[in-house]
Amino acid sequence: MLRLTDASAICYRFFDVADSIHLEKARELLSRAGSGVRRVGFSRAGSAYVQLSNAPLAADLGARQLEVLGRVRDVQLGLRLFDHGCLGIALRVPLEPGQTLAEVTPLADELYDSRAIDALARDEIARLRTQLEPAFEKPHLWDQHEEYTVLFVKAFDRAVTADEVLAEPALAKLLLGETADGPLSPRESREVLEHHHSYTTNDLALCEWNATFLYEPSGSEDIVDLLEIANAQLLELRYYDSVLDAELTRVYDGIDLNRGSILYSPYRKVLRELMQTLIELSEFIERVENALKIVGDVYLARVYESAVGQLRVKHWTEQVSRKHRLLLQTYQLLKGEVDHDRSLTLELMVVVLILLEILMALVQVRGH
Repeated sequence: MLRLTDASAICYRFFDVADSIHLEKARELLSRAGSGVRRVGFSRAGSAYVQLSNAPLAADLGARQLEVLGRVRDVQLGLRLFDHGCLGIALRVPLEPGQTLAEVTPLADELYDSRAIDALARDEIARLRTQLEPAFEKPHLWDQHEEYTVLFVKAFDRAVTADEVLAEPALAKLLLGETADGPLSPRESREVLEHHHSYTTNDLALCEWNATFLYEPSGSEDIVDLLEIANAQLLELRYYDSVLDAELTRVYDGIDLNRGSILYSPYRKVLRELMQTLIELSEFIERVENALKIVGDVYLARVYESAVGQLRVKHWTEQVSRKHRLLLQTYQLLKGEVDHDRSLTLELMVVVLILLEILMALVQVRGH
């Protein structure tokens, strides 16, 4: 039975705080406050094939205290900033040396959706929004957030292979946060353990929708950074999905409520607002999709694709794109309606001018 000797849980809370963030301006503001700031980058073999269009910022925010399972723990707080408007709070919770995976499971289960972490993250968000507001374009705070946890293990009590870690009976339950007595069914265990990757025989990345187990004796956190990017993308897609829902409702309500006349089209204002929304959404979708580019089938790329699949990022991308297309079709229909109304108005004006000319001609004839 394996025991941890150097491990921690990195708990994330991602928030949408602005339409976009000027990262260099944010770097200046954080540096003035004394925070250590860096651009996220990859260092392991093959990382050159994973490209960041505008690398996120990472900053250390110092130590905090967190009460979990009736015990106050010292945790390290970190900040992640993404140019598409996402702000992430990362809490690194040390795992006690000497524990087995089964013994860590109750703590992991609590950390996955801890209300204490939510409260601490929101307190930090309130402070950071004030500090970083000059770097935010159209600041706001969406009422939902994204949660994720990385169980990062550097060492066990002995040197082990990835296969030995995968063979641990408690591993699947640890990832699910399942604390009930008794083993999982063979099928459930297979499904949980299916999405694993190894670069060497002595490292392991095992991705699930709510957490990832990462055994990395080298200490490299490249995969951790990739998981942050994937979760930030997921949050932004969820946010703009809600924006699209609200926009579609607003447009439909505007169509139902507006009543025009032959001289005035009721849809011109709706059309202008819709055009502005479409431009903003097109820019957003491109920015999120281009946040990270994979140009080779390397290990980091495979882990990223696995995480994206588990997080259902592609599903959300398709949903946002579908609603974006629906808005575009609505815009085209309304534009056709406005153009039709404008044509009718012009035709009416021509008819009126002709009638005026006829009347003036009749008046002149009567005058003679």
